[in-house]
Amino acid sequence: MATTLPLGRHADYPATVDPGVLFPIARAAARAPIGLTAGALPFTGADIWNAWEFSWLDARGLPRVAVLRIAVPCTSPRLVESKSLKLYLGGYAMTPFTGPEAVRVRVERDVSACVGAKVAITLQDAPAVERHGVAALAGESLDDQRIEADAYGPPRADLLQAGGYVAEETLSTRLFRSLCPVTGQPDWASIVVRYRGPAIDHAGLLRYFVSYRTHPDFHEACVERIFTDIAARCAPEGLSVYARFLRRGGIDINPWRATPRFAAAPGNPREARQ
Repeated sequence: MATTLPLGRHADYPATVDPGVLFPIARAAARAPIGLTAGALPFTGADIWNAWEFSWLDARGLPRVAVLRIAVPCTSPRLVESKSLKLYLGGYAMTPFTGPEAVRVRVERDVSACVGAKVAITLQDAPAVERHGVAALAGESLDDQRIEADAYGPPRADLLQAGGYVAEETLSTRLFRSLCPVTGQPDWASIVVRYRGPAIDHAGLLRYFVSYRTHPDFHEACVERIFTDIAARCAPEGLSVYARFLRRGGIDINPWRATPRFAAAPGNPREARQ
């Protein structure tokens, strides 16, 4: 009986660290439809991954735990598929290491090789995570507007409008949802947009975010499409788009894209739903 239930199927985790389970995905496939090429990206940024279910064995065989942070530069030719990363990290649970630095170096080496660029790895213990706490979502919320919406996919860039006076503001929403292109499962996120330029119509921006509701794409591709659409339709002088996705499989992915030199990197502020 159990074998017929989708949640009752056995999952084989590696018994030790195995970089061979990491599955790379070329960024070019998602960038081509929105007119982006690797040699002429209009943004800078990174994909910030937080792995909350990470553990290894110390030299005496005692388990250690930490939150693993991986920062993948947006210029990397590849990203790593999230389930394959979960399987890879699961291999650490029964593998002994001499100390946290040996763990950090090993993850950095393997993930960098997978994505084709140097990634940044940090390990945070529980007290450090607790000290940072939960951050408030930056900017003015778009979510209390009394508007109607009826576009739920594909993304509707034509809903974006800007003009009139020049504004510099930070806007946010917790209503964003897209779909995983592999499994069809929903991906939920809070998104923060900071810009300087012609004032963006708030109602149109919220409707635009809602139009991703049934759109299948990876987190990183969604943020790059948002950046590209806003840049094309609203012509800001400077733009920053940061998404804080909710975790799946113990991992959250938080892509950030910004006009070069417009905004400092946003760090890794844990949002309330994360």
